Amino acid sequence: MSSEQEAAAAIRAAYPQVDEQLTRYAEILGGRGIEWGLMGPHEGDRLWQRHVGNSLAVADLISTGLDVVDVGSGAGLPGLPVAIARPDLRVTLLEPLLRRANFLSLAVEELGLEDRVEVVRGRAEESKARFDVVVCRAVAPLDRLLKWTAPLFSRGGQLVALKGETAEDEVREASKQLAAKSMTAEVLELQGLAGVEPTRAIRVR
Repeated sequence: MSSEQEAAAAIRAAYPQVDEQLTRYAEILGGRGIEWGLMGPHEGDRLWQRHVGNSLAVADLISTGLDVVDVGSGAGLPGLPVAIARPDLRVTLLEPLLRRANFLSLAVEELGLEDRVEVVRGRAEESKARFDVVVCRAVAPLDRLLKWTAPLFSRGGQLVALKGETAEDEVREASKQLAAKSMTAEVLELQGLAGVEPTRAIRVR
């Protein structure tokens, strides 16, 4: 069994109640996502282990019944896997580019998530809405992310940004901004299920 097959089997076993939706989303990513240029041409071989699995690691960090926004949602990562795995959440997919917003709208409809997932075409800095949790993946360094996302926080809100090896450096470089906004940041090591690539996140409160 390949790492990709192992990851798919582990994820589907961990989320049996939504395994059909997760499988359909992986198919959408591997089909339309690549055709429309939202995913690299070689990403089809690691959709579960790298993309879906990474995104689901965020789901465990979010408390029950909250309003979540995925900033710069792109192909719906991490917002759509989080929404599928956590039916208690209300999720907004915020994406400025028309082609990506159209992709997200089609995916939400095909996955049957219209009742609790909304696609909004726009930029974070232009939004007047407020959310309990802001999530994002591969959008920008933390110092820029804070400028864009801090105004989206409701009282007690937080940011969870999926990151790689640069996480500590980004926290250090944003230290003055964090202090000025009375915010704290921590780097989290997120170990996924079997076959899923481990990842990291910066959580800002």
